[in-house]
Amino acid sequence: MRDHDRLFTIGELAVRTGLSVRTIRFWSDADIVPPSGRTGTGYRLYDTESVARIDLVKTLRDLGMDLATVRAVLEEQVTIADVAAAHAKALGEEIRTLKTHRAVLASVAQRDGTSEEMRIMHELAKLSAAQRRRLLEEFVAEAFEGADPESPGAGIAERMRRLPTELPDEPTTEQVDAWIELAELVRDPEFRARCRQMALAGAERDQTESPVEHERVLAVVTSDVVDGTTPDSSAAAEVLADLGVAGLSAEQKHEAAEVIEMFSDHRVERYWQLWAVLNGYPSFSGSRSSTAAYAWLVAALRAAA
Repeated sequence: MRDHDRLFTIGELAVRTGLSVRTIRFWSDADIVPPSGRTGTGYRLYDTESVARIDLVKTLRDLGMDLATVRAVLEEQVTIADVAAAHAKALGEEIRTLKTHRAVLASVAQRDGTSEEMRIMHELAKLSAAQRRRLLEEFVAEAFEGADPESPGAGIAERMRRLPTELPDEPTTEQVDAWIELAELVRDPEFRARCRQMALAGAERDQTESPVEHERVLAVVTSDVVDGTTPDSSAAAEVLADLGVAGLSAEQKHEAAEVIEMFSDHRVERYWQLWAVLNGYPSFSGSRSSTAAYAWLVAALRAAA
């Protein structure tokens, strides 16, 4: 008998293909590799085409395809090229997920974190890009709903929406930490309420612009001023004069203090620092915090009013 005419029992087929009898029987029962016939006593028989079919099924399974996909290929419902492209994409997602998991574990190891902390970090870090986008959109929608389109708060909302939701393919532990901290921040009801205050401030005031430019505040209200100058001292009055606000009326100073206090918050500043880390902008790393300078300026304006 020529080899291509030969029929094999399930045991012979197992020896020839290197698979277990149990696996071949399972595939046969699932109609993935149906028998070519049966013996007079009812035992399954397979031909050489079954051998080639099993080799193909084994290859597809080794590539991670489920039986439904394998059946679709065998029945020519989809091409192998289409399936390969889909699985290449899926493997890419899996690789990115594994890289993120590795970064999470490295972060936990560095900080000597607890098992509960690792669980929380893992849950937050493994969110898909769509889930991250939804989390941020829900935050912005809740915090800035009804904001005056012309108000400073509305501008803040628009910038916050631009936060990238996709972690890099190989995120650093700093970036993983930044995403985790940011996800916790936007879930914080107090942070959302503070952002909403900022968003609605424009509708409640005739003037919401700070009387001094941000760069000028940081240049004049240095760390030495914050640490060594009492806000109600004569030296503080000189700083206010340098900023060009000493000549404001008492009412204007109170108004300026309220506006500055409204739009300077350490949590909002932290949001932008985390945004910078996730974008890979090292220029923000180690930069001086502005909240202490603004807190001092608010106190000095009120003291001088």
